[in-house]
Amino acid sequence: MDKSPRRVPLVLFDADCGFCTSSARAMTRPWLGADAEARSFQSQDLAALGLTVDKCAESLHVLADGDVFTGGAAIARVLRAGRWPWPILGTLLTLPGLRWIVERAYRAVARNRQRLPGGTDSCEMPRD
Repeated sequence: MDKSPRRVPLVLFDADCGFCTSSARAMTRPWLGADAEARSFQSQDLAALGLTVDKCAESLHVLADGDVFTGGAAIARVLRAGRWPWPILGTLLTLPGLRWIVERAYRAVARNRQRLPGGTDSCEMPRD
């Protein structure tokens, strides 16, 4: 896996999901202003990144600082790349106790993304 540090975090989102696509676009808008690059995971050489389609389809991935962040930790990492005051919130979301809640909330949103603004039937995740 490419563990080299990136200039800015790389956010890998599901381009087949309208909710994910609009969320990825929102991160660089002025209210968050994240210094990050959003690309669909479908457009990337996932094997070179040490990732798989199945893993990327089930949760957001952010590559930054030589690490891979997923789910709620990925959201926290994007917030830490934002303009003030978002980095503070991103840091708080990584604290023990809050991290557990953030992951549960992330999973609930991911399971229901087809019902959220911008979501379509193609956003629905397979049920286990």
